[in-house]
Amino acid sequence: MTDDALGEVIVEFVRNGAYVKCSAIHVASGREVSAMGPANEPKAVERIAVAKLKRALAAG
Repeated sequence: MTDDALGEVIVEFVRNGAYVKCSAIHVASGREVSAMGPANEPKAVERIAVAKLKRALAAG
């Protein structure tokens, strides 16, 4: 995935029963964050993970 503000981001989903874990990795820095949520809403969990990554990169 490519985000205008972040550049290239790798997004990975791992399902565990009724939940899905979404990991977002910033390619340029190697910073990784993850978010968990319901498996029937993977795009919402992805949006949360990307927002969390943006906050992590802004914090330094």
